[in-house]
Amino acid sequence: MASSSSYLPNKSYQFDVFLSFRGEDTRKTFVGHLYAALEHQGINTFKDDERLEKGKKISDELLQAIRDSRFYIIVFSKNYATSSWCLNELLEIMECHKTNEHTAFPVFYDVDPSEVRKQTGSVGEAFAMHTNKNESEVREWREALEEAANLSGWDLRKTADGDEAKVIKKIVEKVSLELNLNDITVDKNLIGMEQRMQALDQSLEIGLSDVRMIGIKGMGGAGKTTLARAIFDKLSINFDGKSFVENVREKASKFGLEKLQEQVLSDVLKDKGISVSGVHEGRNLMRKKLCGKKVMVVLDDVDHKDQLEMLAGDTSWFKPGSRIIITTRDGQVLVAHRVKWIRDVTLLSKEEAIRLFNWHAFGKDKPTKEFERHSLKVLSYASGLPLIIKVLGSHLCGKDDSEWEDALERLKEIPLQETLRILELSYKNLEDDYKKIFLDVACFLRGWEKDKVIKILESSGFFAKPGLKVLEQKSLIATSKDAFGRNIINMHDHLVEMAKNIVRREHPDEPNKHSRLWVQEEIEQVMADNLVNEATKCIALRTTPGIFLEGLGNMKKLRCLIVNYNSFKSYYDYCGKIEEARLQFPNSLRYLYWYNYPHWCLPKTFEANNLVALEMRYSKIEHLWKEGKVMEKLKFLDLSNSKLRSLDLGLTPKLERLNLEQCRDLVKLDVGRGCLKSLVYLNLYLCRNLKSEIFNEELESLEFLNVSGLDLREFPGCIVTGHSNNRLLQLNLSYNEDISEIPSSIGNLHNLVSLYLSFCRRLKSLPGSICSLQHLTTLYLGFSGIEELPEDLGQLECLGFLNLSGTKVKHLPNSICMLKRLKTLRLLDCYSLEKLPEDVGELESLEELYLENCSNLREIPSSICKLKRLRKLDLQDCKRIEKLPEEMGNLECLKSLCIGDTGITHLPHSISLIKGLEVERSNYDDDSESESESKSESESRRTKSQRTI
Repeated sequence: MASSSSYLPNKSYQFDVFLSFRGEDTRKTFVGHLYAALEHQGINTFKDDERLEKGKKISDELLQAIRDSRFYIIVFSKNYATSSWCLNELLEIMECHKTNEHTAFPVFYDVDPSEVRKQTGSVGEAFAMHTNKNESEVREWREALEEAANLSGWDLRKTADGDEAKVIKKIVEKVSLELNLNDITVDKNLIGMEQRMQALDQSLEIGLSDVRMIGIKGMGGAGKTTLARAIFDKLSINFDGKSFVENVREKASKFGLEKLQEQVLSDVLKDKGISVSGVHEGRNLMRKKLCGKKVMVVLDDVDHKDQLEMLAGDTSWFKPGSRIIITTRDGQVLVAHRVKWIRDVTLLSKEEAIRLFNWHAFGKDKPTKEFERHSLKVLSYASGLPLIIKVLGSHLCGKDDSEWEDALERLKEIPLQETLRILELSYKNLEDDYKKIFLDVACFLRGWEKDKVIKILESSGFFAKPGLKVLEQKSLIATSKDAFGRNIINMHDHLVEMAKNIVRREHPDEPNKHSRLWVQEEIEQVMADNLVNEATKCIALRTTPGIFLEGLGNMKKLRCLIVNYNSFKSYYDYCGKIEEARLQFPNSLRYLYWYNYPHWCLPKTFEANNLVALEMRYSKIEHLWKEGKVMEKLKFLDLSNSKLRSLDLGLTPKLERLNLEQCRDLVKLDVGRGCLKSLVYLNLYLCRNLKSEIFNEELESLEFLNVSGLDLREFPGCIVTGHSNNRLLQLNLSYNEDISEIPSSIGNLHNLVSLYLSFCRRLKSLPGSICSLQHLTTLYLGFSGIEELPEDLGQLECLGFLNLSGTKVKHLPNSICMLKRLKTLRLLDCYSLEKLPEDVGELESLEELYLENCSNLREIPSSICKLKRLRKLDLQDCKRIEKLPEEMGNLECLKSLCIGDTGITHLPHSISLIKGLEVERSNYDDDSESESESKSESESRRTKSQRTI
């Protein structure tokens, strides 16, 4: 049978279904019931005694009705073949079916398909009445009967035990499904929906007997309603009742929730007379009336938990098998209602966006050639948002080249008001503080690391973490990982555009009255014309030739100043031209970021009594002040890679984070009593000239300490005081080559998660007490002097990463096989390593094993074949290893095997069982490969030599 979902119809149809049947057999029975069921489902059906107008020639109308129908249901009964009328209908139906624009379904009512196919039995007897007819006509009828009988359909006597009602339901479901699949393919508004519907299949799981509420969330205009409608149209046929409630937010506000309760009850119960006088009565009615029906209900654009409580209180309201789909911009509404299945709607791919735009702009899949360049500009502007694509496509439809040019230029300055209105709904519902956070993120902080964004917002006095969570729940921001695994705050281009429009719209031509300034030209104009006032709260600027910054001091309510963030280096060269004496900062500043600050200290006039965060990386600052000033509120200080020479920490009594990484000129830190009690983060990496003693027992709040490359002569014992309140999570002592001993008191760091001791060349061993660190997940010992490991290393039950590269260990303790969470084991350049533990296969979580250049290692234990999660095995330059275990094929997750410059000449036969494996080698003779490897596999494996330390 031709699948209607596989073609793209090029015409519209007057009827969905045409019924072909022998009236005297089935009109008042099966066909009558089938027709009623199709019509009830909203399927427009042609049935000759219902549709034909009296007085018209039946044959012409009938032929036209067949051609104007998308599907045909042919009900074969005992007397069907007696009617030349029915047979001529069948001829026309089968001709249309062959075009692939129509589909026919046979129903074998009281005859066997083989009787229709071969014209035998009762069908043969009926057909015998035409023996005196034209021979060619009779032959065509026979061929049509045979073709129709070969199509996929329903044999009533063998389907659903002959239960006509059930068969009719199956037919209606099939036709509904095919109609919906066609609509999804054809409807220009549903482009891209098929893939998104499939992604929801796992959440919907139609057919399971549980009641499910499924949430679809996303930003305004992202296609949530379109997706919900497509699912509803496709799947609602499987339910006893259905209701699609559009615009819940708007309708609840205008008409009250009781009207929406009425709609659900009326739709599901098919009773237009239902009346609800109040929401509590409606709630009770819904709970009583809906529990007996398996329903599909869509609640579109919900924005408050109360709406869900009154329209879909809980799963007990509905019969098992029911599905409730909720669309919203606010994920918290779903969480508060305990919706278990929540899915984000994805924006359109480039290909989908092109198709959708072309349909709306040109009415076809491809634009005319002269508009291709303009179309790409529109799609770049839309950034995958369906709402923008549809609005712009419709707006530009029928316009000439110059009008397109004008419209695209206008968009650069003035966003489309229609789209802004829809996008802004989520913003308007925010609390005031959250609105300010949203505007700060949109204007300045998009693309920043989440931790830094939180620091900036908290410095400005906001409750940043709950604020960002609300914005994410309302689909106004998103968090993603960058290449380094850091959480980055993202925001859609059109939300950024909307936010900037909010800031500018009241005074579009007067930037000095804007609360936030980010356009460099406008900032320079405001400064040059001395138009500064108290309206400005935040500025992000670059230092450029001739820029005037004297006016900064007059911005009495400026709370955030960002200078040279992510600027090109050419801008930094101009920093030194800013006159020190004329530079002023307002005392209202709470957050100050200046990359490559050009002066040796902060301005004398700056009191900094409100400053919470100061970041001046790569600056020329040598001292904070010419004369010391106490900064009572300062919590975050980052002067990394600066010219800093000394710092008095007594001036920062509430400091929580101090980053002095690579301050190579730093020689002195003044540490007053009590000034380090709040310190959580301390980074002194490569401060080699630091002479003063900063470690004392006041570091009771410290969680992160990096003193790598500090040329320490011994382990700073004061950080392992034994106090129960020790909070240290990460300790980095790498590149301190003179440290020769780790005290046993390290076992007191009960909360330690990461420990770095790489390149501590004189460190030969570790104390046994290190094995008591039950939270330790990461241990770096690479290229240290370690020769042996504690026998009880296996007690580090949380350890997930262990680096022993470049050490002199000869063997690993057997207890290492007890590390059930170890994912990565690095043993590169362990020249003394002679063997691995026999039970290495017990490392059940191991994903990466690096043994490169272990030149004394002779064999790989057979137990390695038990590592079901191993993805990478690196044996590069292990020259003494000559073979791999025979059961290597059991490593089903293995993707990379490095055997370059080893003694391995043959791979075990079983390795061919591993799908997608890439074997890397440098001097490997293809002729000596195992027979299990195909020639194409050999050719596809490239010569590689990788070295990872």
